[in-house]
Amino acid sequence: MIHPNRTYLLQLKQKQLAVSSSLKILKARRQALLLEFLGGIRPFLNSRQQIRVLYYDALQELYQSMGDDGQHAIMSVVMVNKREGMLAIQEKNILGVKYYDAVLPKNIRRSVDARKYDFTASGSHMEEAADLFERTVESLLVLATFEIKINKLGEEILRVSRRTRVLEERILPDLASKVKATNLYIGEREREEYFRLKKFKNIQEISRIAG
Repeated sequence: MIHPNRTYLLQLKQKQLAVSSSLKILKARRQALLLEFLGGIRPFLNSRQQIRVLYYDALQELYQSMGDDGQHAIMSVVMVNKREGMLAIQEKNILGVKYYDAVLPKNIRRSVDARKYDFTASGSHMEEAADLFERTVESLLVLATFEIKINKLGEEILRVSRRTRVLEERILPDLASKVKATNLYIGEREREEYFRLKKFKNIQEISRIAG
């Protein structure tokens, strides 16, 4: 059982100060994370919209090419243009939040003469479809990097917000209540000791006069 005294009160106040300082740090961190999150969310949303447009346009060009060149010609071009690339992954750190970033392979989007087919014999829609699909793949990889970063920042913001609420709504009020109760207890005890001492002095004074 803890007997409230001046030392205990001092410890409570020091703990209260430490928690208040931690709360300020957490709020500042949450603010910085939010700014970073909001700064990344707009490019993220723009990338998603860009991919929708690119993919839709690529499909339209592919359908036109299939009508002009035939499905067999398209499948032949697909077979000779298969590519396998290694996607490098790097660990990055932003405001103490670790996430993985994809390093884009070189030459995802190729020039016409870099593709393995006779572009002079194909229609313009095939060229445009190939270019749009390569741009779509490139944008998807960029989007994946944005999404990983945004998700990690969002998770950290939630974690910091939960800790902030616990300190602000539970721990600090509890410490404030204990400080108040301890102050009242010490004040009441000191008043009792004062009156007890005063009564003792009065008794001594009466005894001295009577003697």
